[in-house]
Amino acid sequence: MYLDTFTLPIDFEEPMIQKQCERNGGIYGYIDNTYPCRMFGNRELYEISFKNVTIFYGGNGSGKSTLLNLIAQKLELNRIAPFNSSELFDEYVKNCEYSLGYDDEGFKHKIPDGSRIITSDDIFDYMLTIRTNNDEISEKKDIARDEYGALKYGKSIRFSGMDDYEQFKMQVMSRRKFIEKTAGKETELFSNGETALKYFKTKLKNDKLYCLDEPENSMSAKMQLKLVKMLEEMSHYCGCQLIIATHSPFLLAMDNAKIYDLDSNPVEVKDWWELENTKIYYEFFKKHSNLFENNI
Repeated sequence: MYLDTFTLPIDFEEPMIQKQCERNGGIYGYIDNTYPCRMFGNRELYEISFKNVTIFYGGNGSGKSTLLNLIAQKLELNRIAPFNSSELFDEYVKNCEYSLGYDDEGFKHKIPDGSRIITSDDIFDYMLTIRTNNDEISEKKDIARDEYGALKYGKSIRFSGMDDYEQFKMQVMSRRKFIEKTAGKETELFSNGETALKYFKTKLKNDKLYCLDEPENSMSAKMQLKLVKMLEEMSHYCGCQLIIATHSPFLLAMDNAKIYDLDSNPVEVKDWWELENTKIYYEFFKKHSNLFENNI
């Protein structure tokens, strides 16, 4: 376990706000946005302690993504997608503190190179990039078909050097291979959920720390269960530590996950079946249980 604890600078929030006000206008200072100050102190969240899988659960605006971003910035994790910030954010990150865990021989861990934060925006951008590339290749294919016809049924090549040999190879090449070589090969398209799962299979590596912001987005229940299996294997057998923001009941039920309920006041660590979201699912299916039982 690489990250052991993370401490929020709750006691320094008001001095930070006052200091920024003075920067903005002296005795008449003001501040437009105090974010992320005053988000967690009123819910008594001062320190987070971690397990191999730690989950931040809560509704919209509860601070799940904010906590992930604070951790990612403080640990200088790799990231692609931009995130919500403010004039106080960098100073807030500067005043956060953390402690690292120890390995089996008692040596303090380091945050592994290649550790990163992955957001739903990263996955959507990945999907859009594939589609854009495929569209560009499709346009090039139209041109390549015309070129193939002109080359295949044009004048025979007469050899006078290596350039002629390369052109001859293109002339005798099959139509499919010619088009692929000239225009490129399209990436096979899947559903959004399948593409998202493929993204995680491609990006997640052994012995890393990952912050995952609602990784279940775009996934059906069946796909979410496949994602859960993958994440459990990464954390149990592949040396990964996972910090996840989610309200998916499937991810919340991951083996040995430590769950912070950001909807509770004060914030508490709870089991997945104690959370409001999972209780709503339970009550809904309980209400309609006769439909399932009769069908079975």
